[in-house]
Amino acid sequence: MPSTNTQLLVIDPQNDFCDLPDDWCPDIPAAGRIAPSLPVAGAHADMQRLAQWIRRQGHGIDAITVTLDSHQRYDIAHPAFWCSGSGAQVAPFTPILAAQVRAGQFLPRDETALLRTLAYLDTLEAQGRYTLMVWPVHCEVGSWGHGVHADVLAAFGQWQQQRQRAVYNVFKGLNPWTEHYSALLAEVPDPADPATQLNTSLLQRLDQAGLLVVAGEASSHCVRSTVEHLVEHLSHPERMVLMQDAMSPVPGFETAHHEFLAAMQARGLRLASSHEINL
Repeated sequence: MPSTNTQLLVIDPQNDFCDLPDDWCPDIPAAGRIAPSLPVAGAHADMQRLAQWIRRQGHGIDAITVTLDSHQRYDIAHPAFWCSGSGAQVAPFTPILAAQVRAGQFLPRDETALLRTLAYLDTLEAQGRYTLMVWPVHCEVGSWGHGVHADVLAAFGQWQQQRQRAVYNVFKGLNPWTEHYSALLAEVPDPADPATQLNTSLLQRLDQAGLLVVAGEASSHCVRSTVEHLVEHLSHPERMVLMQDAMSPVPGFETAHHEFLAAMQARGLRLASSHEINL
């Protein structure tokens, strides 16, 4: 493996995750001004720093991989899937446990989905990584929110023209029956869906890096899960550098952010700002 192979992995740099100013949001005649549905505080500035870094260091980046959270409205982690025991809507940011479903406090709107839903929740909770969260509808395929932050997208385009190679895009989250924070593996893989199982082709691609720089959103969830799986599966995870001023946590999950960074540093990963990473 050539030690000069420098790769950039950008996790979910999408509009729906960015706390964009109003003048960065489109005005649609039929819908009014569209705003990010799940903004992470600080993400807009994170992505601007990342874009600036790509422009400065693009000559030394050999490959860029971008993951894209990709969902449909009908999804086990979206409100459309759920109702309360009385049939009322379930608000975003509601955590749901298997015990609550068994007690009838929350139910899938499709009653035929009950057994599969309980099996999923039981497996998810047994792993101890995450509790199911009903998120606002986000990164809906085809929507503006699914798109990449405009400054980062422009920097990607300049890099592609400069280096005469394409960005490698990885879509995750299309299966409505499982959460898919990590780019490498769904929280509960679906045996019938290879896309939810370990992404060995992505792993092999990233394993070629002599230096793997990681940035993106959010550090409490998708960045964290992806990096944890990379540490588990890469031949040399110590070759990773986390660009810590280009990632932020979902509000309310700041502790998870700090614990994640501390744990990765303890595993030998380097933490650095965008101005400290020079190629």
